[in-house]
Amino acid sequence: MRRSARAALWRRLRRNTLSLAALGMLIVLTTVALCAPWLTPYDPDAPDAEHVLQAPGLRHWLGTDIYGRDQLTRILHASRIDLLVALGATLIALSTGVVLGALAGYRGGWTDQLLMRAIDAVMAFPSFILAMGITAALGNNTLNVIAAIAITHVPIYTRLIRGEMLRVREMEYAEAARTVGNRQRRIIFHHLLPNCLPPVIVQATLAMGFAVLTVAALSFIGLGIRPPMSEWGAMTAEGAGYIVSGEWWLFLFPGLAIIAAVLSFNLVGDALRDLLDPRMRGL
Repeated sequence: MRRSARAALWRRLRRNTLSLAALGMLIVLTTVALCAPWLTPYDPDAPDAEHVLQAPGLRHWLGTDIYGRDQLTRILHASRIDLLVALGATLIALSTGVVLGALAGYRGGWTDQLLMRAIDAVMAFPSFILAMGITAALGNNTLNVIAAIAITHVPIYTRLIRGEMLRVREMEYAEAARTVGNRQRRIIFHHLLPNCLPPVIVQATLAMGFAVLTVAALSFIGLGIRPPMSEWGAMTAEGAGYIVSGEWWLFLFPGLAIIAAVLSFNLVGDALRDLLDPRMRGL
């Protein structure tokens, strides 16, 4: 039965060629991020005055920037930073939001009210504006950017898990777990929480794309990853001032990297939603 179910899921996934392509792109991005130091012979941060603002060619496939640094090398190294920030922020927000949402949804009462009012206070601020404020207050290093994005994402998972927990805590297997004398912690995290995770997995995949977009936007306005570290948003900001003078490669290729990463995460998230949603299994 399990084998037939996996075969059915694979058949449905194969029909969605766009999502398969997006999954392949994510695999490529991850591989590039892990192997970036060995993929090009150039130092991403070492200036080269003799090759400033060179157009794409045989020596520098994506051209060079205003300091003569190889654009391809910097884009490959920037993938490490952007994906690390997105993954770190998503894992922190996911783990925190799951715990808070599970407690609020199962226990109810004053615990639910206290946690939800705190979550509402965070959600009162636009997420990007809140991330800007946090990085401006704490400083724009990598850890602070991860923390800022994670804080803005915690309410999403908390409310999602709370809603799922309110649904499953009234089901028969939850009552059976309470009847046999299981501790509350075991009931929440062993019996109920696994049945709440499918929509959270989908949300986490979509949030990865939004996290990449957020760190790029923060870096674009100077509140994200600081130079000389390679980062897609910062590279796009550096190239934006050269649009009129014709150095199009400075902003085009980092922008395409952002688009590819965000679009891939969104398409994979949509595919996971179709695969994990019970209402879609008969389609």
